[in-house]
Amino acid sequence: MEHQHHTGHHMPEMKGPDSPNSHSDKAHTGHNHHGMIQDFKKRFWISLAITIPVLLLSEMIQMFFHFHLHFFGDTYLLFALSTIVFFYGGWPFLKGLKDEIGNRNPGMMTLIGMAITVAYVYSTAVVFGLTGMDFYWELATLIVIMLLGHWIEMKSVMGASRSLELLVGMMPAIAHKIHGTHVMDIQLEELVHGDMILVKPGEKIPADGVVMEGESYVNESMLTGESKPNKKNESQKVIGGSINGSGALKIQVLHTGKDSYLNKVISMVQEAQRSKSRMQNLSNRAARWLTVIALSAGILTLVVWLISGREFSFALERMVTVMVISCPHALGLAVPLVVAISTAVSAQNGLLIRNRTAFEASRKITAILFDKTGTLTKGEFEVTRIESYHPTFGENEILEMAAALEQSSGHPIASGILKKAKELDIQIPEITEFNSIPGKGISAQILNKKVQIVSPGYLTEFQIAIPKDIPSNAAETLVYLLEDNNLIGRIALADIIRPESLAAIQQFKADGIQVWMATGDNHKVAESVSKELGLDGFYAEVLPHQKVEIVKKMQQAGEFVAMTGDGVNDAPALAQADVGIAVGSGTDVAAETADIILVNSNPQDILNLIIFGKDTYRKMVQNLFWATAYNSISIPLGAGVLYTYGIMMSPAVGAVLMSLSTIIVAANAQLLHRKFKRRIAVQKNLLHS
Repeated sequence: MEHQHHTGHHMPEMKGPDSPNSHSDKAHTGHNHHGMIQDFKKRFWISLAITIPVLLLSEMIQMFFHFHLHFFGDTYLLFALSTIVFFYGGWPFLKGLKDEIGNRNPGMMTLIGMAITVAYVYSTAVVFGLTGMDFYWELATLIVIMLLGHWIEMKSVMGASRSLELLVGMMPAIAHKIHGTHVMDIQLEELVHGDMILVKPGEKIPADGVVMEGESYVNESMLTGESKPNKKNESQKVIGGSINGSGALKIQVLHTGKDSYLNKVISMVQEAQRSKSRMQNLSNRAARWLTVIALSAGILTLVVWLISGREFSFALERMVTVMVISCPHALGLAVPLVVAISTAVSAQNGLLIRNRTAFEASRKITAILFDKTGTLTKGEFEVTRIESYHPTFGENEILEMAAALEQSSGHPIASGILKKAKELDIQIPEITEFNSIPGKGISAQILNKKVQIVSPGYLTEFQIAIPKDIPSNAAETLVYLLEDNNLIGRIALADIIRPESLAAIQQFKADGIQVWMATGDNHKVAESVSKELGLDGFYAEVLPHQKVEIVKKMQQAGEFVAMTGDGVNDAPALAQADVGIAVGSGTDVAAETADIILVNSNPQDILNLIIFGKDTYRKMVQNLFWATAYNSISIPLGAGVLYTYGIMMSPAVGAVLMSLSTIIVAANAQLLHRKFKRRIAVQKNLLHS
């Protein structure tokens, strides 16, 4: 990618699905995530309770522990109990098997579902007459351990994606429709193109439209990313979901339903989530290979023994043995234990992991695209400079008068000035005759003097000269203070860059990661922030569909892209990116669309994310190795490769190997906690130096 800035104006608009309400429960699979966790928990405890008598009744377990428990009908009781475990405890895996095969995407559910089905069908055949030994104990313990693993993992990653619901929730339920000389409240879905609506001060705008009457500042920052409210008056367009300021507006509706701005954002989020859902995590990839190995080894074992002349029951038993032991019990805990530890440690260090697959993939990040407002910057106006042009007024006096006027205003600039006055413990004087100057500023009387806070445009209109030797910053918003129409000072405000941003970006670049910015703010503001932080480039004045296109363009160039943002306008790009990262101080929509949330809104935490991602992936690989390593011994022995030498793996030996594998996996996962602590200490030293 070229290291240059872009405005993003000429990107083609991305087209989403036609249906405005096509976001069904399927579109956000985490909708009932909490219920699923409770379901796995319940199935685990009930299956565990039934598995205990299954183990006691199993002939192999009795042989292994040298005890005998036989009574009339014990075999049929074992069959009945195992059937309950198979259908009740194994149901999520059987359903998962069906779904994965239907999607032609075999993974963990396919491997587990296949192993328990083969074990159950064969064991049931043995109970009702087939020569051989049942596998009910292996069936039950496999189901219990896999239920435990899934419960642990789901509990640690409770990332139910509610992003589409939250997007819809941004729109008000009621609109004030103007009908002749009176106003009537109607449901939002009843609005049609051409309707005239009234939007009162402080209300959300219910539909895209054009202002026909009135004047107000409208906050569109969460939708467009522009940091300051935009002044709207006659003939200017407004966006549904944005927040009206202190003025009333009469608006003619232009777009509703599928044509509205917000529904286009919803469509983009849907499209990105659908493409992203095809990503497969490490354990599923491992399970896919084990499924292929199990099927191939099982069929090969059956064929070879039949060709060699052995009876069908013997060949079938060897085949089933191979297919059952190919699904190691430790695999059920290999990844979930690592996930549980990594998500817990990450949360302690300001990172909430919502998507495990993206977390695993964070080690591959080569480029990060930042939103500006609220991400690299604080997302709120702060006073950066106070300048006096009059010998009798100091900076505190300028701020004192400005705060007196602004205490009656709800504008973000007023908030910044009042915050600064509070920090300096300035006593705010009383005012009289407060008056708003539409589009230009405010005025009031302070100690019988007329004081005004005005925009640069007011000075130009009334030909009030500004001292030429006073520098200005493109990223700053300037307001001027007049006393009896004489210029006495000015206050500069800006969306301040987070103090952590520079150190984080320097470290990213030192690690070879490109850092870009995409913002709805104007070109001058974006350029100023980009220069100050030393970014590789920036895109200015971009809309949500353009941010998605930027992410896609970077991905097409071979980059593994992380997107960091905080607003509704970032949601489609967060969903499209390989790793979507939301800052905790942003909107619920951004947080619910992202894979990872920065609790402290600190860009430096992304460094920890990449480090944790690398360590977690490495530990998962190690655990998968230990979980499956015994297969290299057990599968050939189970198949009977050394049968002619009198060596055949018994179920008891297989049980010992599986238990040993599970213990090693659990112990190895615990080592991750210590490694994270060392890594964090090293990272802090790097940042402070």
